[in-house]
Amino acid sequence: MSQRPLEGITVVAVEQAVAAPLCTSRLVDAGARVIKIERPEGDFARRYDDAVGGDSSYFAWANHGKESVALDFKSPDDAELLSRIIAASDVFVQNLAPGALERAGFGSATLRAKHPRLITCDVSGYGESPELAAKKAYDLLVQAESGLISISGGPGELGRIGVSICDVGTGITAYSAILEALVKRGVTGVGSEIKVSLFDVAAEWMTVPLAQHEGGVGTPQRVGLKHPTIAPYGAFTTSEGELTLISIQNEREWQRLCEQVLLNPAFVDDPRFGSNADRVAHRSELEAEMAQIIGQLDKTVFQQRLTDASLAFGSVNNVSGLADHPALRRRTVVSSHGAEVTIPAHPVRVGVDDPSLLDPPSNMVPPIGGHSEQIRAEFSSPNIENWASG
Repeated sequence: MSQRPLEGITVVAVEQAVAAPLCTSRLVDAGARVIKIERPEGDFARRYDDAVGGDSSYFAWANHGKESVALDFKSPDDAELLSRIIAASDVFVQNLAPGALERAGFGSATLRAKHPRLITCDVSGYGESPELAAKKAYDLLVQAESGLISISGGPGELGRIGVSICDVGTGITAYSAILEALVKRGVTGVGSEIKVSLFDVAAEWMTVPLAQHEGGVGTPQRVGLKHPTIAPYGAFTTSEGELTLISIQNEREWQRLCEQVLLNPAFVDDPRFGSNADRVAHRSELEAEMAQIIGQLDKTVFQQRLTDASLAFGSVNNVSGLADHPALRRRTVVSSHGAEVTIPAHPVRVGVDDPSLLDPPSNMVPPIGGHSEQIRAEFSSPNIENWASG
């Protein structure tokens, strides 16, 4: 079996909630050993729900395959143990409250001064600006502060994006930055100090709305199941009352939609709909006329016409529809209570010759401190190899 890309890499994660744990879960999938440091009462994300065999859905998703050590690093003995673990590690990831680890003597600058090869990654809410560095941040709060919510939802109502998108995006951004730092260290022999904030990630995603706002085009409005700057790009109801989303990206597709799906070639030459800009400007008229035609078709006929015309579309599924979707791949995790549960598979597939390359060596969700005894024994010697200082 092929070696996974990060085998031999050890990661220490003083982490909680979603963003940092998701980052380190990707490192697990790539072959790294991740030692998760928890308070004696455990990561509070363990208790968000109990949907995955008694574990929370968030925690099981982002923590299976890790080793859990329960430490109180305010205790001298536990602080010394954490120091030894870090000294023998490649990567240190943390997302505790701002300043918490600095006060405990484990700030990234301090660690890198001791261990030049160490890669540190601090995940925060708002970065290090003096005005906001101490401000607590969770996903929905950052959705609101960054303006994401202002352009989400329907015309009459603000809407939270339905998953913890700022947490997820920050975790994956931190993961990619760590991979870059590992490549750099392979060339230079020197580690890196990485800082990633939820707000920075969300703000970068808001580039297009911000550029439109500041460039005079106008701030995008909440348009529900429509695209604010492309038309037709949205949901239409067929005769049985079901929604299908369609996306028209260029004039060739617009022509095929008119001639092969709507069976109304006159739309092609209608000056109101001559370009995407025209169609957006006359969106209400366009969608009203399209809705009248599509509303007389059943879903099967409508989607078959779209398929025959090689046009993009999607059914507006609920979560039950996802559970039964033919494209959904799954993997099995074992909860900390011993129950086997399937969750969506890792989104990356690496070669049909080795489909398990990105699966962790263990798929178990660790109980709180489930590896404490083992880790304490492994790192008990004061003479443990301190290669990260070299």
